[in-house]
Amino acid sequence: MLFSMLNWIEISEQALIHNSKTFRNLLKEGSVLAHVVKGNAYGHGLVECARVFEKNGADYLCVNAFYEAETLRKAGVKIPILILGYVALEELEKVLELDVEITVYNLETIEKLSELKKTVRLHLKIETGNHRQGILLEEIREFASAIKKFPELKLVGVSTHFANLEDSANKDYAFYQLEQFNEAIRQLEALDLKPLYRHCANTATSFLLPEAHFNFVRIGIGSYGLWPSGKKEAEFELMPALSWKTRVIQIKNVKKDALIGYGCTYKMPHDGKIAVLPVGYYDGFNRLLSNKGQVLIQGKKVPVIGRVAMNMIVVDVTELSEVGLEEEVVLLGRQGNEKITAEEMAELTQTINYEVTTRINERIPRILYRSG
Repeated sequence: MLFSMLNWIEISEQALIHNSKTFRNLLKEGSVLAHVVKGNAYGHGLVECARVFEKNGADYLCVNAFYEAETLRKAGVKIPILILGYVALEELEKVLELDVEITVYNLETIEKLSELKKTVRLHLKIETGNHRQGILLEEIREFASAIKKFPELKLVGVSTHFANLEDSANKDYAFYQLEQFNEAIRQLEALDLKPLYRHCANTATSFLLPEAHFNFVRIGIGSYGLWPSGKKEAEFELMPALSWKTRVIQIKNVKKDALIGYGCTYKMPHDGKIAVLPVGYYDGFNRLLSNKGQVLIQGKKVPVIGRVAMNMIVVDVTELSEVGLEEEVVLLGRQGNEKITAEEMAELTQTINYEVTTRINERIPRILYRSG
């Protein structure tokens, strides 16, 4: 099947299972393990990854948007789904038909839900210092009153999100946010609202701040074997799940001083051999990798030369033995004893590993395989 493709992603089922079990082992008994599959599962394939997590013991899946929840339900995913992001007022009735849970932080959302006269499970987002989504502590009474007016509205969760735990060795701000969150819980309980789930822990929090686990932990980037901010600070190993591959579509000999690609930004320093690959910035291969990225062919790193175009790149294969038409090329992942990581790509493009994988074009097939 793979030989009919020129550009594809391979996802290791074994890696996803390993990572899921690893995080499960960090949690106390009875805690909810929720895998975050938003952003096309951080580029790894929404449905493919969700099915693996569901099959292997995840309690919840978290998405960002209505369309992601809808896609999962249409694909037959049955476990609880929590929408973390905003749901448009006009989409709320459709969301309820999916039997999913909703994060709320606008009174307008609560009012609209009350008009629908249907049971809905809510998670209230608290603003503790990230200053994005969430309500302030002084707004809790007003929101609690609005929710309690309507018996159909079931407050099952309360949540927040840390701002810099994964980026800073100093945990003071995280502890400040945690105290704000605990205060919010105290206020809700004083108003006779006792949500079943309390959650603020993400991948980094799961191993850096166990006291913030509560009884519901949301694992994002770590689900896919990647470390937050590219840092490894835990006592366990994760397995990267994604390999991105393509094929050689032309090989040609070029003379010394030949100019390669748009803008003539690269001049061949020697007589040599180049290979053309059918991948470019449309596919998610960052244009900032022009003249500095690498790919793997025959288990060796070869340089990207010239500018990354919309649908093509050129690599210098002079040092390799015979390169064949449609020979396999690894853009991200391992080949033989060599590997190219999302962290390496992120460093070259001045970004983070999250963006490297998430921006791989969704049209590229994601293929799940069972071996490691």
